[in-house]
Amino acid sequence: MHDPIVVTGLGAVTPLAAGVEASWRRLIAGESGIRRNDRFDTRDWKCQIAGLVPSAATAPDGFDPETVMTPQEQRKSDLFIHYALAAADEALMQANWRPETPSEQARTATVIGTGVGGIPAINRAAETIRKDGVRRLSPFIVPSFLPNLAAGQISIRYGFRGPSGAPVTACAASAQAIGDAMRLIRNDEADIALCGGTEACVDPVGIGGFTAARALSFGFNEEPARASRPFDAAHDGFVLSEGAAMLVVEKWSHAERRGAKPLAVLSGYGTTTDAHHVTAGWPDGRAAARAMTMALAMAGLTPDAIGYVNAHATSTPVGDAAELAALKTVFGEGGGRVPVSSTKSATGHMLGAAGAVEAVFSVKAIEQGILPGGLNIDRPMECAEGFDMLSEGARAARVEHVLSNAFGFGGVNAALVFSRFH
Repeated sequence: MHDPIVVTGLGAVTPLAAGVEASWRRLIAGESGIRRNDRFDTRDWKCQIAGLVPSAATAPDGFDPETVMTPQEQRKSDLFIHYALAAADEALMQANWRPETPSEQARTATVIGTGVGGIPAINRAAETIRKDGVRRLSPFIVPSFLPNLAAGQISIRYGFRGPSGAPVTACAASAQAIGDAMRLIRNDEADIALCGGTEACVDPVGIGGFTAARALSFGFNEEPARASRPFDAAHDGFVLSEGAAMLVVEKWSHAERRGAKPLAVLSGYGTTTDAHHVTAGWPDGRAAARAMTMALAMAGLTPDAIGYVNAHATSTPVGDAAELAALKTVFGEGGGRVPVSSTKSATGHMLGAAGAVEAVFSVKAIEQGILPGGLNIDRPMECAEGFDMLSEGARAARVEHVLSNAFGFGGVNAALVFSRFH
């Protein structure tokens, strides 16, 4: 492409750590961000674990909301917005983007997805009404939980006056946000965009609802770090997690003019819909495979060019098998021996933020020449035979192109391709 779209900034708040470098360091060290859920009392719950963002009070690289928000601002917004602001601040700082002129502001887009938005705030409001009456509700309750208010609060803070969006497409939301940002730039509606996703719904309704749907792991409550095990025969469901990740993407010509360093190229995007089932994709992964094929076509690549796949695989038997089937369709038997892992094995499933977190890790894999390992693959599921699952841990490898997948309830599929900048 004559003027490729490049990534110039990354930001993240994950169950591993607050910040991209600390999260990446723990990821490639094979550490897990899954622990006992102390967000509320789970003693009588089937699922007692979660991927919780560590607090600065308890971890050296933990999250401190006061680095980005005053206590008053924190009270007026739910946790998913706090995480989004922190990840955005880190990404914008690395990209060195602070638009000051009206033209710069008008050409900056903000696209931030979420699967759920501020469900804890909604639950607290319902409890307030039940206990104290509707008159006790805060006038800030609605803007505290609206899904688009992560994008809204960030655009207000930084003066981004270009297009704004908030895909709410379940676990594909932030991958679609990155794809939407790419389209806005390709269509010349913006020169630069902050894009990604955020999620913070480790609460009774989130845990209880996914437990009722038989989606969560509950067989490893005493060994939380072993619970998230994509592609392993002993997987029994995903681990609900929280966090945020953001990317700054822009035209190369725009980055060059302002002296910004490209970390990678956002070279391909494809999205499809299963039109099959509310919570499960096609068992043969047909629509997911089509999304990957579309992303490769946009990038102008054949499957054999891909050096690593960051799989969506969440650790559910049905979903993991369908993605392997899709990978076989695209890459051939055994996935064409392309290295595959799911970084959810370390982070758990961050729902609407997952695609963006995995995009960040995909860019880091290209930049650092290290492929993240797949944790807890003690005995690969039968249909994983022949795949290169990176089950021995992180691997040093120079790769030119990485494919990152994200699939969501409702049958939404999204695939992104990131490439080395030359």
